Amino acid sequence: MPNLSTTGSPGKMTRAAGYVLSALPVLMMLMSGTMKLVQPPMVVEGFAKSGIVPSTISAIGIVELLCVVVYLIPRTAVLGAILVTGYLGGAVYVHVQKGEPAMLAPLLLGMCAWGGLYLRDARVRALIPLRAPAE
Repeated sequence: MPNLSTTGSPGKMTRAAGYVLSALPVLMMLMSGTMKLVQPPMVVEGFAKSGIVPSTISAIGIVELLCVVVYLIPRTAVLGAILVTGYLGGAVYVHVQKGEPAMLAPLLLGMCAWGGLYLRDARVRALIPLRAPAE
């Protein structure tokens, strides 16, 4: 069983698992934010179908990338996770509003962001202690 104590730093394996789990939302959001800045036709068309004004695509991409940067800095990772969660919540809303099943992707990315942070940061484990059921 990995070291998931709420005090001290996590074990090497736990921390490594946390970084691996955190990499998924980071890489996906970096790619997504970059695509919003580059604005290939498929991105512009997708935003148009969602009723989002094309002139806001770059700003949305910048916000997305800033959320990731704040999440990547260890000192601000908790704030970053909150910002990433808010950003992904907006993505879920857009997909729900359109009636698309793609809303699952942002939900899973948010879960990976918090799960990775939970595994690598004792402060988060202290705030959200997962305990075995009482016998």
